[in-house]
Amino acid sequence: MRALPGYPGPRHWRQVPVTDQHYVDIGTGDPVLFLHGNPSWSYLWRSLLGTLSPDFRCIAPDLAGFGLSPPVPEPQGSVDALERQLWCLDRLFRHLTAGQGLPGRRWTLVMHDWGGPIGIAWALRNPGVVARLVVLNSAAFPWPAGHRLPMYLRWIRAGGPVAALARATNALPRAAVRLGVVRRLGAAERMAYLLPFAGRQHRRTAVEFIRCIPRSDDDPAWRLLEPTDADGGLAGLPMFIGWGTRDRVFTQAVLAEWTRRFPQARVRRYDGAGHFVMEDAAGQLDRHVRDFLRSS
Repeated sequence: MRALPGYPGPRHWRQVPVTDQHYVDIGTGDPVLFLHGNPSWSYLWRSLLGTLSPDFRCIAPDLAGFGLSPPVPEPQGSVDALERQLWCLDRLFRHLTAGQGLPGRRWTLVMHDWGGPIGIAWALRNPGVVARLVVLNSAAFPWPAGHRLPMYLRWIRAGGPVAALARATNALPRAAVRLGVVRRLGAAERMAYLLPFAGRQHRRTAVEFIRCIPRSDDDPAWRLLEPTDADGGLAGLPMFIGWGTRDRVFTQAVLAEWTRRFPQARVRRYDGAGHFVMEDAAGQLDRHVRDFLRSS
């Protein structure tokens, strides 16, 4: 597909009946679930999908309101965007295990950006399902002392005219695909990243996620993740951390907090990579993740 270079073709596209959530399903073997962040979609996993699918069943959903997935109505009892994504993820898991032949255990989570807190919160709610964790430039705990978001995120987080501008234009995704990489993406790749955000409803979801970024340690969002540094079933799991060291949001201090909480983690730093480490370090990262999954 010329519009989506490198992305698996439509024969690998699926939808969850209850939510219409779109996902890519490719390969055979133990399941690997890829969870992207904001503002992006499953397109960013294309290189890892090609590397891992010969050995693993790779499931790469578009979070609700991103990529090829429509937003979903807020389910009863939901409190924010995070809860809605967890609700959709539950439906995806039930669809895959009940109707698509996937097992209820031995899952690997590959998480980036918002995929980190979503994936960790979901794993804590479903003990025994997840066997391994792959973390790529993300956070799932209160920000380290002294951490400060870039100014443009603080402006959108506060609402007002900057947030309104982000909803009205494609400025936020355009900035992400340029500032989030060290290696400049090709024109076709940039267009593929931006394609879903041409619609106002997807831009609204992207802004909503920024406005959900927790500001302080007592933010309600962190309550979904409180057991991560206790015995919530994840502390001893095999973990691979692949980190782009030139990330403006998820800094080295965030990486240090991951390693403090999960001292067993196998860590790889990619000094020539930014926030989208899977773009800047594609070949190296792909091999390192594959080797980790084969050996753990």
